Amino acid sequence: MKKMASFSSKTNNRSISLPSRSHPATQIIEEELNKLKTWEFSASPTAEAVHNGLIGLGEVHKRMVDLLNLPLTLQALSQCQNRKWVDEILDKSVRFLDVCGTTRDLVSQFKEIVKEVQSLLRRRKEDLSTNNYSTFRKKMKKEAKSLITALKRMDHEEVVAVMEVDDQLFSAVIRVLREVATMGISVFQMVLVFLSAPNSRPISKWSLVSRLINKGDQDDVNEIESVDVALSSLFKCGPNEVVEIQFVKSRLENLEAHFECIENGLDNIFRCLIRSRSTLLNVASCQ
Repeated sequence: MKKMASFSSKTNNRSISLPSRSHPATQIIEEELNKLKTWEFSASPTAEAVHNGLIGLGEVHKRMVDLLNLPLTLQALSQCQNRKWVDEILDKSVRFLDVCGTTRDLVSQFKEIVKEVQSLLRRRKEDLSTNNYSTFRKKMKKEAKSLITALKRMDHEEVVAVMEVDDQLFSAVIRVLREVATMGISVFQMVLVFLSAPNSRPISKWSLVSRLINKGDQDDVNEIESVDVALSSLFKCGPNEVVEIQFVKSRLENLEAHFECIENGLDNIFRCLIRSRSTLLNVASCQ
């Protein structure tokens, strides 16, 4: 996976209150977490960076599901008498499900809007407009920013103090679960920053259009922003003046392909979150 650039992934040390005692059962998931921790998350993420982040987080969650369903893990967790940590993680899991589900819905709906614009361009309608696209982009930005705020609140919450226990596996599992939650906050913030483009970079629309036309794909250009600008230029100036229809089509096709990958990544994480929550609920019912 390609390394992401610039926005430092914040690991909230308050989330890890237990001693950093590793255990053979948690080794694989810790290795996957360490891969994500070595990345730098971009403040202006591209679709590739978002997709890579989701792949990495998806692998972490897959390993977490495997860990939670190990007989030794289930036994260690169910025998602990401290119920508060279960409530803490279950509460976060349902909020992560909400964030992931809402993000997935936004991505799916935006894909449909992109297909609608592509259809209109193919038909070369005289009354072609971007009203639906523009309206949904405003909605997507608003919801993305709201979800970012919710994630920031989660990131600053104090965690439940778990009493010291001699069971090394129990301590390792709780620590890993909290690290996964912290990493999930960082990755989903990156996804939502991408969806809420454009960011605050001081670059004019005409400058961005020129860069895209003259140099093709740019590693540091948000694909959504490039489509926003291309469509705006097309319908303000008309075809063949600043942005040709074929160029806009290529940007839309590129964006649709990226969103297909992003949607698959979100689907994978959502399924893992449901399985993990189901396992934790079973643990809680046995206490």
